[in-house]
This record gives sequence, structure tokens and C-alpha cells, in this order.
Amino acid sequence: MRRVPRPPHGPVAIATSPWIVVGAGVVVMVVLLIVALGAYRGRSPAPDGAQPPALPVPSAVVAPSVPTSVPSPAPVLPGISGRASGLPPSSAAGSGSPSVDPTAGPTGRPTATRSPSRAAPGQPAMTGRYRVVQSFDGGFIGEVAMVNTSARSRGWTVRLEFSGGRLVTAWVEGVPQGTIRQSDDGFTYVSGVEVSPGGSVSLRFHMERASHTPRECTVDGARCNGL
Repeated sequence: MRRVPRPPHGPVAIATSPWIVVGAGVVVMVVLLIVALGAYRGRSPAPDGAQPPALPVPSAVVAPSVPTSVPSPAPVLPGISGRASGLPPSSAAGSGSPSVDPTAGPTGRPTATRSPSRAAPGQPAMTGRYRVVQSFDGGFIGEVAMVNTSARSRGWTVRLEFSGGRLVTAWVEGVPQGTIRQSDDGFTYVSGVEVSPGGSVSLRFHMERASHTPRECTVDGARCNGL
């Protein structure tokens, strides 16, 4: 009879039976899993309501204090002591110190106030100056400028005489017009409004075929200047 061959032992048996290796691996994994679960359960859970550790709060930054500047007292000059502003004690007590007249000048003398200009003795109250404003072929424009040098408002009368020629028109600059009275040798103009003290007014006229220089020019009977 033939002998039945015996199964091999040792490493040869493990190599010929792979399910043994797989089983051993599974057992090792189960053991490791049990150990891990035990270690996890052994930890003590955190108590309910536990607050996480508070983080440190940064301290407030304090700005460096700026030193306030204290005005230094004004230097005291030798022989001069500081005085408080305001009225001096003598004025407050009503002492008899001399008061300054507001109308007095730098030397203490009263200044003269302006009064309306007055005509000097022998000078007419209304003065006039004659001149030719514009000259052209066949005629010219003349003017008599008047100034009231008296202390009151007053009217005026201008008389002009020429050697021949003809008056075209006459008018007053900037004031109501007056009255013209013509004659053979010239014309007379009477103002329609008075001139205030120190005021002025001008009479202009247009002459044809006449000399530029009149034979006569008067304001209220006084001879005109500029001739």
C-alpha cells in the first residue's frame, strides 16, 4: 500500500495556505481598533458650558501729552513799570486834570472848521471864464464856465456881444434851461435854476460867422476871465 503524504509544516505550510495570513491580519486589525476605542473613551470630555480661554485684550494706547505753552511775561524795562489798561485813577475819581478838546490840533490849539466859501471884498459872487470848445468852418462852440463863490444859492445872468454873426442856440450843461433874449449885437441868458454855494455851471452856445473873441462877456455884470 502507498503512504499518504503528510502536509508540510512550518513556513512551507504558511506559504501553501494563504487564508492563514489573511486571518492573522484581520485579527491584528481588530485588536488595534479595540485599543484605539479604549483610548478615545478614556479621555474626559469638556464640561458643559465651559468657556474658551479669553484672549488677552490689548491695552489702550495713551497719546503722549503735549506740554501747553505758557506765555512768558513781557520783559520789564528799567524805569518803566507795568500799568493796567483802562482809565487812570485820577480820571475815574473825577480829578481836575485838563481834558483834550476833540477839535484841538496836535499843539492843543482849536482847529478852524470849514465854512462855505465867501467872495473876497471886491470879488463878484459869481465868476465866469470864457473859452472856445470847438471851432469849425463857419462857426464855433463857445462856453462860459461859472462858479458861485458866495455863501448862498443864487441865480446868474450872462451877457455876450459879438461883432456881427448869428446865435444858433445856447444851452446849460446838466441843469434845467433858462431864458434867452437875443439882440442885434449878441444875446443875454438868464439862468433857470440857482447854483449852490461853491457849485459850478457851464453855459454853451453855437455862433455862426462871428469872431471867436466876443466884444463883451459878463456874468452878473462882472467881466469874464480868459479873454
